[in-house]
Amino acid sequence: MAELLEMKEAIVSYLDRSGGLLQFVDDCKLYNDSAQSEAVYRFCIHVNPTDLIELDARLADCLLHDPFKATALFQSVCFLSIKTLSLIEKIHTENQVNVVLKLTHLPPFPEYFLDLCKFPRGYGPMRPVAMEGLTIAMTRITKYTQGARFLCTDDKCPFSRGFHHIRVHSPGATESVTVRGGFTCALCSAPLKEDVKFRVLGDKQLVEMVPAQALDVLSVHPPCSFRYQSVTLFLRDELCNSMRMGRLYRVVGIPAHVHQWPNITWSVEANTVEPWTPEYPSLVSSNFQALLAASACSTWRFSAILANTFGSPVIPPGLYSTLKLVLLLSLVQTSEDDPDSLNYLDVFALTNDTLIIERLMTYSLGLASRGIRHQVTGELFVSLSRDEHGTGAANVHAGSALLASGGVCLLGDLASYRKDKMEALQSALETRTAALFIPGKKYGEDVDQQLSFPIQCNFWALCDITTGAKRSLNSDSAVLGSALLAHARGLRVELSPEAEKLIHGYYMASRRVRSDSTQGSSLPVASIRHLISLAEAHSKLSLRRVVLEEDAVVAVLLCENSVTLKHGASALVIPPDALFPCDLHDLDSLRRRDLTLEQLHQQILQFVYAYAPGAASYITEE
Repeated sequence: MAELLEMKEAIVSYLDRSGGLLQFVDDCKLYNDSAQSEAVYRFCIHVNPTDLIELDARLADCLLHDPFKATALFQSVCFLSIKTLSLIEKIHTENQVNVVLKLTHLPPFPEYFLDLCKFPRGYGPMRPVAMEGLTIAMTRITKYTQGARFLCTDDKCPFSRGFHHIRVHSPGATESVTVRGGFTCALCSAPLKEDVKFRVLGDKQLVEMVPAQALDVLSVHPPCSFRYQSVTLFLRDELCNSMRMGRLYRVVGIPAHVHQWPNITWSVEANTVEPWTPEYPSLVSSNFQALLAASACSTWRFSAILANTFGSPVIPPGLYSTLKLVLLLSLVQTSEDDPDSLNYLDVFALTNDTLIIERLMTYSLGLASRGIRHQVTGELFVSLSRDEHGTGAANVHAGSALLASGGVCLLGDLASYRKDKMEALQSALETRTAALFIPGKKYGEDVDQQLSFPIQCNFWALCDITTGAKRSLNSDSAVLGSALLAHARGLRVELSPEAEKLIHGYYMASRRVRSDSTQGSSLPVASIRHLISLAEAHSKLSLRRVVLEEDAVVAVLLCENSVTLKHGASALVIPPDALFPCDLHDLDSLRRRDLTLEQLHQQILQFVYAYAPGAASYITEE
């Protein structure tokens, strides 16, 4: 008894020091101002286990190994505070105080980490553990019972009134455990009945998570004997909509065995959720640093050497150099830690040798921070099924494009895709979203719903040039054509005024020369975004933090070749091999390439002066 009293005193001290007591008082004011009376009142209290260990080791041990007992101690302290300070007049018994302890983190020891690749055996204690993984599916938000009031059916019993019998949801409990018939009075053993008008409802969402290693199965790595199974997370109340499909998260939760006769399912009640980014080596080797220093005399040489030798295990150096450069640019324009900031750079290659190009793309995909190879028979965007945990809600599953968030989705040869799949892909490329229709009647809802999911990956595809005219993408975002890459991906670049002026000048001139009075310009507005993305990618690949005018020149040359292939030549005549006019085998060939690119740079400037009025006022004449 004395030990419990000491731990309660430690709780009061902790809440006072951490500011949790002031937050608790503010939460009580919100409940007190409400005119509605409820069976239970929910309070979320954030607890830092490390701080608690310094204050009272016994209390911290109780929190980490017997969270239900710790919650009861916090509940007792909160109820005493409410009554002592007269915070909520509508609370009459301790049972009405529903305390949820939110752990800010767990100690960094193996016993507090649950490896999703090693399924736990046996029941074990229900205590908080941390886990990391990828979200692959989630349901819509449904309701569950936070708490309910029950009254004794014997009118003479004191428990036939008041708030003596309160049922509150606990981790791992099903709805039937919280609210059902068959409860009896603790005082007189008479049956209990629920006072429905006092039932308190909350939000619930189910999420399926797999270990991040499961992405290897969907990438280009050789098949293995491992199989990965998803773990179901229950998100409740403020945690709903805190996770997005295709993203990585670190979750602190309490594993629970859910009994639904005759089956027993294993799930996790999420306690806290935060985004997680794996750590990749991003140090540039001494050899690459020496190469960067040796090629510093030209802003174009370092990226040219990389592209020339890239993919040598599958293609000899010097072949498909332009395509290899574009693949490298697309690789550095990926961001797994922040997919929302991704500047999309899709790659669509027309070729008469699909075998070699697909082999090159497959090799390149293995260097992406996250690479997914889409199977034609699989789902590309999202699919729908009924939840298997008894909620009856719609369960949305992520397809290859969502699983590749922040990375690259390899589509392969588009000649094998049906017309409806091509139309869906075309729509996704234009809007960068995937739509999903949910019929309400089928999933227990009154109305139908249309959901939209952001597509945040780069697409790679190829097609045989003999059939490409009929089956290829009609996309204006298409471009023709591990530690170094990890470092380049992490660079935050800034667009210089000179590069910005050249890009805008070329864009204005191109729209003018490729327009007519009936159909307008054939160059879409989105092209300027792709030009900037290309220039930024070339700057990253060259390990620079500022986008120079020379980077903009590379972007213009790539874009002009792509637009020429689709819409025909313009006044700016660029050779197909503009970026690699000669074989790069010695220092002299690198110098000749620099001279050729400088001549093309001058041609671009002359094109801008001639067809973009006013350009001369903001571009310095050279």
